[in-house]
Amino acid sequence: METIRNFVANEPVDAAGGGFLDNVEPATGKVYSRLPDSDERDVDRTVAAAEAAFPAWSSTPVEERSRILLRIADLLERDLDKLALAESVDGGKPLARARTAEIPRAVKNFRFFGTAIVHFSSESHATDRDAINYTLRRPRGVVGCISPWNLPLYLLTWKVAPAIAAGNTAVAKPSELTPMTASLLGDICTEAGLPPGVLNIVHGLGSKAGAALTKHPRVGTVTFTGGTVTGAEIARAAAPLFKKISLELGGKNPNIVFADADMDRAVPGSVQAAFANQGQICLCGSRIFVERRAYDAFVDRFVAATRKLRIGDPLEDGTDQGAVVSRGHFDKVMSYIALAREDGGEILTGGGPPARMPDRCRDGFFIEPTVITGLDSTCRVNQEEIFGPVVTVVPFEDEDEVLEYANGTPYGLSASVWTENLARAHRLADGIESGTVWINCWLLRDLRVPFGGMKHSGVGREGGEEALRFFTEPKNVCIRYARES
Repeated sequence: METIRNFVANEPVDAAGGGFLDNVEPATGKVYSRLPDSDERDVDRTVAAAEAAFPAWSSTPVEERSRILLRIADLLERDLDKLALAESVDGGKPLARARTAEIPRAVKNFRFFGTAIVHFSSESHATDRDAINYTLRRPRGVVGCISPWNLPLYLLTWKVAPAIAAGNTAVAKPSELTPMTASLLGDICTEAGLPPGVLNIVHGLGSKAGAALTKHPRVGTVTFTGGTVTGAEIARAAAPLFKKISLELGGKNPNIVFADADMDRAVPGSVQAAFANQGQICLCGSRIFVERRAYDAFVDRFVAATRKLRIGDPLEDGTDQGAVVSRGHFDKVMSYIALAREDGGEILTGGGPPARMPDRCRDGFFIEPTVITGLDSTCRVNQEEIFGPVVTVVPFEDEDEVLEYANGTPYGLSASVWTENLARAHRLADGIESGTVWINCWLLRDLRVPFGGMKHSGVGREGGEEALRFFTEPKNVCIRYARES
């Protein structure tokens, strides 16, 4: 039984109360490690370590900060197989996905921000003829970074890398459901030469450790990725304390397929968008809208492709679909499938656990990729975030109708549009209320662009200069100089 510990000033530390939480492997349903059950005392300790490290780290030359971040990236890459295995066991996802997509992205996060900070610049403005204004950008101090369970190292590093690159110190709170790679990251940061206290990691429940971090009076900046309900709680706690917050929240993303689309790209692209990581990505296209004259043919091809996905042991080669993250999440997803049936939806494939699984995985949390038709766009299944391997397919007549469907939820994170009509692509991209619109693709990411959502999908943007601006405080300096008479 492996024991994970908090990471404070580059040292492993048990929770102040001495308690632990069980960490369950989703593929087997069995406890395989334990993590600290931290509370406000542990958060106080990590914040104190971060505060102590801030003066020296914030004054460290940019080139030195860059060198250390690039060294962290190199060590993550060196340990890619170890990290991928930990991510697969911890989260139930196919090992191949962790190895080829998620751990490499964590490497890129450190490499990107390790170099971006060297080129980050601010503004200067000549004012009239006898003054100049320029902007200083300084690190904000101690940053709270709260990351979710679905892409543990990928999204933790998406926050930590720009925060510390900009000269802040950080207290990271990973999900209690997937803590393992965060623990390994702490060891790597020590080996890379990151000074003690620059990154601290506190494990535990969101309701205890996470809440204490967001409310801590000496944590002036909080970045959170997770559910909309929790994001609202963080906003309520942060507002009276005037904290700077970034919230990347839920999504109910439309995937729109027009009859003129290249179906050889649209069908497999839509399958990937629907079921990647068991549908547990906030950007998954869980609502598929298909132009009516192409609807039947698309559905036939989409269902056939979905049935070819192999669900099985995440550690085996060739597995496309692993387990969902927990028993609680399994029950939630299954409740929405039951609701779809009650509302008259037709389950074309999937709809429950697979009939057969390897012995090792008999007690795991597996759900077959599920395709549902026959539901109204306003029903709960089409309005609420399920966050699992479940998609609906709905026909539409024209652009106006599908735009109404696409925008007809409280969310606005991402969307995909499949069409060969360039003018239509531009019209839809302009009209869809979401932070990202992909045309004839899905999850094609450039780390330089702003990322975030509209409406209930979040507040603020991450990525590129947006992230470095978020993690710094601007100060305007105005100098008036005397003119010779």
